[in-house]
Amino acid sequence: MTVTISRLYNNYDDARRAIRDLEAAGVKHSDISVIASNAEDWYKDGKDTYPDRDLDGKDDRAEAAGSGAGLGAAAGGAVGALTGLGLMAIPGVGPIVAAGWLASTLVGAAAGAATGGVIGALSQAGVSDEEAHVYAEGLRRGGAVVSARVADHDAVRLKGVMDRSSVRAPERAAVYRKSGWTRFDPASKPYTADQVRKERSMYL
Repeated sequence: MTVTISRLYNNYDDARRAIRDLEAAGVKHSDISVIASNAEDWYKDGKDTYPDRDLDGKDDRAEAAGSGAGLGAAAGGAVGALTGLGLMAIPGVGPIVAAGWLASTLVGAAAGAATGGVIGALSQAGVSDEEAHVYAEGLRRGGAVVSARVADHDAVRLKGVMDRSSVRAPERAAVYRKSGWTRFDPASKPYTADQVRKERSMYL
């Protein structure tokens, strides 16, 4: 039996670190998904990017060539691992990048309320309704969400792995509410890159 664990992170780098930790803890890459804000335009829809299955910031093809592995094999493995990687705009969140099994759910979210929007997608990823609103708002403000499908008997250990650099949802909700926020609004205006940077500076 498997369960899905999801966590919110302040930025893509923190999410990437969580993914590396999950894989090091034995979770298969195919069982991990990520949704990350692209408000700062760090992802170019395939342009100026390279295969990076292990998320170490290095081109897998060059690493494979350097280790004597076949270039084609490295590129093929990377492409397969990142099936579903894509850039899309989500109502109320703005531009996001999604990779993994959750990406197909987000295609529906991009279409709007008919599919439940981003809240519906997060709910399918195992996020409670209350936390889904915090996570969606976190995405809008430049954050990232990682979801992992794990064996039920291993969930407690892997929650600990994901919690290392994640946002504590109740605390973040309290910060949002101080400014008058109550729930995620899909009609809200997405954050700009400058707003995202200002937001992140609050949590350094």
